[in-house]
Amino acid sequence: MSQQGYVAAPPYSQAQPGIGGYQGGFGTGPTQPLYGHYGGPPQTFTAPQAGMMKSTVSSAAGMPPPPVSNQYNPNIQQNGTHPQRYPGPPAASGAYGQPAQSPYNSMASHAPPPTQQLTNEMSAMNLAPGPMQSPPPSTSSVAQQPFQTSPPPAMGQPQMLPGLQSPHMTPQMSPPQSPHSPQAGMPITGQPPMAGPSMAGPPMAGPPMAGPPMAGPPMAGQFGGPMAGPQQGMPGAFPGAPSTLAGPPQKKLDPDSIPSIVSTVQFISTVVYKLSHNIQVIDSSFLLTQGNASPRFIRCTTYTLPCTADLAKQCQVPLASIIKPFASLPKNENPLYVVNHGETGPIRCNRCKAYMCPYMQFIDGGRRYQCGFCNCVNEVPVFFFQHLDHMGRRVDFYERPELSLGSYEFVATLDYCKNNKPPNPPGYIFMIDVSYNNIKSGLVKLICNELKTLLEKLPREEGAESSPVKVGFVTYNKVLHFYNVKSALAQPQMMVVSDTAEMFVPLLDGFLVNYQDSRAVIYNLLDQIPDMFADTNESETVFAPVIQAGVEAFKAAECSGKLFIFHSSMPTAEAPGKLKNRDDKKLVNTEKEKTLFQPQKGVYEQLSKDCVAQGCCVDLFIFPSQYVDLATMADVPSHTGGSIYKYNNFQVETDGEHFLRDLRKDVQKSVGFDAIMRVRTSTGFRATDFFGAVHMNNTTDIEMAAVDCDKAVTVELKHDDTLSEETGAHMQCALLYTTLSGQRRLRIHNLSLNCSSQLLELYKSCETDSLVNFFAKSAYRAILNQPLKNVREILVNQTAHMLACYRKNCASPSAASQLILPDAMKVFPVYMNSLMKTAPLLGSTELSTDDRAHQRLSVTAMGVEDTQLLLYPRLIPLHNTDVSSEALPAPVRCSEERLTDSGMFLLENGHSMFLWLGQGCPPDLIQSIFNLPSLCALPELDNPLSKKVRSIISGLLDKRPNSMKFQIVRQKDKPEMLFRQFLVEDKGLHGSSSYMDFLCYVHREIRQLLT
Repeated sequence: MSQQGYVAAPPYSQAQPGIGGYQGGFGTGPTQPLYGHYGGPPQTFTAPQAGMMKSTVSSAAGMPPPPVSNQYNPNIQQNGTHPQRYPGPPAASGAYGQPAQSPYNSMASHAPPPTQQLTNEMSAMNLAPGPMQSPPPSTSSVAQQPFQTSPPPAMGQPQMLPGLQSPHMTPQMSPPQSPHSPQAGMPITGQPPMAGPSMAGPPMAGPPMAGPPMAGPPMAGQFGGPMAGPQQGMPGAFPGAPSTLAGPPQKKLDPDSIPSIVSTVQFISTVVYKLSHNIQVIDSSFLLTQGNASPRFIRCTTYTLPCTADLAKQCQVPLASIIKPFASLPKNENPLYVVNHGETGPIRCNRCKAYMCPYMQFIDGGRRYQCGFCNCVNEVPVFFFQHLDHMGRRVDFYERPELSLGSYEFVATLDYCKNNKPPNPPGYIFMIDVSYNNIKSGLVKLICNELKTLLEKLPREEGAESSPVKVGFVTYNKVLHFYNVKSALAQPQMMVVSDTAEMFVPLLDGFLVNYQDSRAVIYNLLDQIPDMFADTNESETVFAPVIQAGVEAFKAAECSGKLFIFHSSMPTAEAPGKLKNRDDKKLVNTEKEKTLFQPQKGVYEQLSKDCVAQGCCVDLFIFPSQYVDLATMADVPSHTGGSIYKYNNFQVETDGEHFLRDLRKDVQKSVGFDAIMRVRTSTGFRATDFFGAVHMNNTTDIEMAAVDCDKAVTVELKHDDTLSEETGAHMQCALLYTTLSGQRRLRIHNLSLNCSSQLLELYKSCETDSLVNFFAKSAYRAILNQPLKNVREILVNQTAHMLACYRKNCASPSAASQLILPDAMKVFPVYMNSLMKTAPLLGSTELSTDDRAHQRLSVTAMGVEDTQLLLYPRLIPLHNTDVSSEALPAPVRCSEERLTDSGMFLLENGHSMFLWLGQGCPPDLIQSIFNLPSLCALPELDNPLSKKVRSIISGLLDKRPNSMKFQIVRQKDKPEMLFRQFLVEDKGLHGSSSYMDFLCYVHREIRQLLT
């Protein structure tokens, strides 16, 4: 069977500036495309395997769930055809939100493409639901209706007029007409969005192609023989294919009809998971009863694995899962159940050591079980024995979380603890750089004042009165000052360590203390620190010895914990870890550019290992005014599960609140300490590569000194044998960690996936957002070893290869000039173009090396939702906000054409937030928001619009893992240039391409692969 996906048809009759050369670094691909993984051997595009089109057999691993009332979050979605009902992606949905209402005015003013160029590039586009899909719901929006226009000729072919309209195209589905693209002098009036019924009828039975096929040889060559003609019962070639028959003038592309993220993803207050077909609303308990972890914990690039390595190699879709083991759950979802088997500990398979889970098959009357991962048959311990019912299922199935749920926890025994001793509660050490810069800027005083209130809110166990976390304090410049804050003291005592080469902690008793007991002494200390160093002239600092001191303190206290380091400059004082300025703009766009991202080896590498071994996580808050070699300084945080927060040219007045929001979130996060994670898989595939803020001592154990609710690990999967369609594939992620109260626990997340020998099934269940997370992390790792140009070429080539494979093996035959995208990957090109515009992948001397390194390291630990927002910011119109509505205004496409002179827009990407004001913004609108002509901050005003705007902004700031720096920009003012670089559908400031150009370029690459 074949499936028609999303279709677009750009002609290439004219050479396009910015495409052939592709300033953004695309260029013509290497002579042999570098597909697959970075640095891997080149592969060619092979023909489909024989037998690939056999009918699907769904996995038998899942059982139908009991009916459940819809008492939880109604926003989680279900993939109806997946036997495990595993929810899928936002971007790959079959049902779309309403498209943006604002008019499509003109192309971006800073780089307007000529009308003729746009006309020739994208003259027709066709969006049709594929015949293999379930019919869309009747309340379908515009984005679901097929946009059908005649495809243009291929390069070098005579212009042909469109032929007959497709027989199955109803009058309501007439082609959209853009009011901005008149042809041959004839004005074309715009039509309203199509509101006709969805295409629920049977597919056409006759051959739909009117007129002779396009001139030129049949599409053959690298992909094997010529493409087959249309099949009976399926739509064949595209309606309106070029024909010699005369007809009305060809319609021009409405830019709204190219795939849009805002119409494909409904941005709503909770994450919505969808798969590419059969959307239904379900509640969260429904997810759990199937034995699959919630997508909050695990998401995959595709939920149907190809059965063989050859199929995986052929389609080039990376197989990976993104695991966020500590993801926070909303209040209306139950926390994970904790299973305690006492001294026996968790039940595990004797051979592969997988933990008891819903995939274990009980046999022999319940006395033995077969492991779902390695098929080994194990004895059931006496205490765990239970009889089986008539279906072969244990009668206590629903009473035991480890038999029926996807995620749960086991209490670990002493065997899982260091030295077979129960761990102590963790410690937090606050280490403040008191050099001249930080004292002068007021930063030290700001931190000390904030800590007085923040220490009251240290994380605590559910229901506990106080936090078990111990706290300690260090200040430093060229030397380190430790403070004794024992509760019995009237005044804190300071001890100075000036020998930074041999770091030690000068006191044991009184350094790490319980905050509640020592509150008075700690208050006293925090009052004194800013005054103590008020007259300092010391501008040199150390850095590595500071981290070493933290590790030694945790060693002495026999606990794990976190270091919060507040630092401002490059460590230039004579001490281990001293750094030199190695920022060289001449290296940009050369073979040696990669050295700018590589950390300096030696001291910091060893420090990372020491930190992980002790369970010491480092969170770095850095306040640079110039280059600090962040690639090296952030090496320890990025290997210990830590975070890096950067505030350039910090000023208390403008950046203080931004920094304090970050600090509050960071200190109050739910965290697991001294963590080690392993991903086990059933036979036939395995985890081979890991991306995240983690340390790998061997090829299987993922070590993190701490793991918090925002950190995700992306795991790449590879075949090592053939997978079975009948049994499917299973994954289990086991995380061993220490809780706040010092209990050792195992957190288990399980997931079962379908397997298929049909590529179509794989493409139908792809998740664009997860794919992009994987590509971002693998590209950011690749730039450590390869020139940027190669990495960008690989990204484009793999994008083209994935889409060409779909076109070749899954779509109905059609004209070569049509761009066909899988339904689940409609917006994949938007994200890939955005990824190539990010600072780490742009070779520009105008970008700060530290900023590029910071973004590279931040993305490495991000989850799916965060990379999605970073690569496609949310642009929200505020000028026409309904103040009485609770809902957020619908976002519009991220392009300058969506901005209006009289409008007010909010843009956020998880790291930055802008309030953009048009030149023609009505004075009463400005008055109700700012109350003044000056626009430096957002005052609290007592009117509905002001309250609504402030509530939208504070809601977004609360929801994101990081605080975002809030900036107000006016149209045509200088700071607007910074804002414009986030309009990712337009041409970039540093020569990167627009979404439209990229789509054309990828289409051209696909056509080259197909011929």
